Amino acid sequence: MNYVSSKSNIGINVTIGHFSVIEDEVVIGDNCIIGNNVVIHKGTKIGCNVRIDDNTVIGKQPMRAVNSIFKDEKDFLPANIKDKCLIGAGVIIYCGCEVGDSTLVADLATIRENVIIGEKTIIGRGVAIENFCKIGSNCKLETNAYLTAYSEVEDYVFIAPGVVTSNDNFAARSKERYKHFKGVTVKKGGRIGAQATILPGKVINEDGFIAAGSVVTKDVEKEVIVAGNPAKVIKRVPEDQLLINQ
Repeated sequence: MNYVSSKSNIGINVTIGHFSVIEDEVVIGDNCIIGNNVVIHKGTKIGCNVRIDDNTVIGKQPMRAVNSIFKDEKDFLPANIKDKCLIGAGVIIYCGCEVGDSTLVADLATIRENVIIGEKTIIGRGVAIENFCKIGSNCKLETNAYLTAYSEVEDYVFIAPGVVTSNDNFAARSKERYKHFKGVTVKKGGRIGAQATILPGKVINEDGFIAAGSVVTKDVEKEVIVAGNPAKVIKRVPEDQLLINQ
């Protein structure tokens, strides 16, 4: 048994599993598969040929701690999941998110409010994307990567498992920190190896490559490989690995 609001618009050939809840003003396109115990919140838009697996929540409203730096001044837009997306089990996608065509969001991933994701991107298992981030098309964020708030990732970026990014140089001390919050920027074709750590505000330029386990304390120049703690340039990216030559 499930609940589907009479105020929602459900397309043809849509399958909805047991104990799922479809709230008011939800739009679901044709040929979608909605799993068991899925909650789709008010106003959410789901394209055609979308699959959403069990125990997933789409369009969740954020919770704010009393000392949160984020202050909601107006209602968020509904979530928008476009055509041919695959959304895994136990995923939480907040309101104000837009997920582009043919993107895969794997099991247990979390995508916070006001995030935009391009098309044909892979968001891996357990990935956490904080609010106010933008991710391009044809990217791959692998298992348990963490993208901090106010970050931007351009097209064809690769982020390996366990990568950590940060946006607060003051580590939660001093009111001065509120003026300086800044996430990371990864330009087109940038690559980040497993378990690397990127400090606040750093820019990885086009085709920059960060070796596994590195700690990035400075911007990474275009088409170079950096490694170590702190990360330093060790060589240029081989020509046959440059995005332009792929």
